[in-house]
Amino acid sequence: MYPKKELAQILISACHQFKIETVVISPGSRNAPLTIGFSNHSEIETFSIVDERCAAFYALGIAQQTQKPVAILCTSGSALLNYYPAIAEAFYSNIPLVVLSADRPKHLIDIGDGQTIRQENVFENHILFSANLIENLKFKTRNSQLIGEALQIATSNKGPVHINIPFDEPLYETVSVLEDFHFPRISMSSLDNSHVDYSFFADIWNSAKKKIILVGVNFPDKKINELIHFYAEDSSVLILTETTSNLHHTNVVDSIDQLIFSLNESEFKELQPEVLITFGGMIISKKIKQFLRKYQPKHHWNIDEKKATNTFFSLTEFIQQKPLDFFKEFNNSVEKTTSDYQQKWLVFRDKKRNKHQQYFDKIEHSDFKAFGQIIQTLPENSQLQISNSSIIRYAQLFSIGQTVKVFCNRGTSGIDGSTSTAIGAAVANSNQTVFITGDLSFFYDSNALWNAHIPASFRIILVNNSGGGIFKIIPGPSTTNAAEYFETPHCLTAEHLSKMYGFEYQKAFSTRTTKEQLADFYKVSEKPKILEIFTPSLENDLVLKTYFKYIQ
Repeated sequence: MYPKKELAQILISACHQFKIETVVISPGSRNAPLTIGFSNHSEIETFSIVDERCAAFYALGIAQQTQKPVAILCTSGSALLNYYPAIAEAFYSNIPLVVLSADRPKHLIDIGDGQTIRQENVFENHILFSANLIENLKFKTRNSQLIGEALQIATSNKGPVHINIPFDEPLYETVSVLEDFHFPRISMSSLDNSHVDYSFFADIWNSAKKKIILVGVNFPDKKINELIHFYAEDSSVLILTETTSNLHHTNVVDSIDQLIFSLNESEFKELQPEVLITFGGMIISKKIKQFLRKYQPKHHWNIDEKKATNTFFSLTEFIQQKPLDFFKEFNNSVEKTTSDYQQKWLVFRDKKRNKHQQYFDKIEHSDFKAFGQIIQTLPENSQLQISNSSIIRYAQLFSIGQTVKVFCNRGTSGIDGSTSTAIGAAVANSNQTVFITGDLSFFYDSNALWNAHIPASFRIILVNNSGGGIFKIIPGPSTTNAAEYFETPHCLTAEHLSKMYGFEYQKAFSTRTTKEQLADFYKVSEKPKILEIFTPSLENDLVLKTYFKYIQ
């Protein structure tokens, strides 16, 4: 069975031709023609997720892992607006998401008809392309061109696009055949290495004695990892990586805040690089931002195939290339330079690491202690999804195994869809997915568990400190008389949610019970699992603040 409506047939045929293999559908009536068509297509996998916000993040998690466009489909009205948080995340994280919204015809807009809002261009600030279709045979060619352009942009430019599709009634008429439409490929400009003057960059690089390569969010890539190893063996280069960089080497600093927290002014000046290369997505560490904004490099080169990011207000060159392509060529012109720069700071790093371990070994049960225990037990070759706020900041303080792939929604850094994203990623990845989250993020996105497609191997570790722990850590909230509005204290637990949604549930209240529960937590089971670790709300911030004093 396929929809009788020609506009629906055109769209379904286009999605198939442009290799949209997955469509996440939220229930509704106005989107019925497309729901019928996609769910009956033999080469398109469909998922039904009721909550549109969860559905969009779920699709984002799949696209994050496959690096292919995933479509989301909803009915008309406010349903569409629930997609916005995930669309913004996709926009800033360069994740291909195809938004398909059913709509009322224009003559029904703003006359008081139900489930009707102004849907055209509603995401204009955070979308790569908006296609507003018209259900009329006269506009068949125009509709086809807009659909083809939208799908090609999503695929080529790696980001969200929106196709708004008005349907008049009747909505449920079907036919037995899906007509085949052909959509010509649009010529998209590709990046060309010939426009990069590698000798210019090499002359500056080879003459400098103090250079930093800083890597933000980066999809796991063995080739880029190997290319960066070249610089790890250069004594004039210090490589700083964030947890989400998925780059590893013994000569890399993978806990930036640990290294620079207690530096004095003279040490900051010694660390100040002559040349800074940045690539990857958003930088989490606030301390490295403060450092590089105050002690700016003479040369800052940002490498990205889409847009320049001037995070440190010192950008001198934007190299519009894929980092892999740039380093393939640049490495041929680079000479290793003799310097004591890298070795000095690696010795400093190792001292901090030793103090870190000493502190961890002696502290009592807390967020910090629990996080360290979790990191130590992560299965090899697993996928680690991390929620935002304090959880990702704790992750920045620990070294994570090289076989573990790390992801976090850092495009907008919101807590709103972390669980949904992790579940989508688990569906798209054959390795076990472990999701570490805080209590506010977990309960905020609890509808994510309302999902019939969660793999039995999926694991959630919920660190429950009874409120927004981040607001005890950052300066400011505690100095006001409105702390309860920042921290949002509560007495909620995940036990009843686990039962309702079919998860196995475990809990821990101490260092000993956390160790015991983690011992068999990742083993094969018939159901997904949640481990809820309760930590002392009033002590967690003190433990963390004391940690930074201890490692000085």
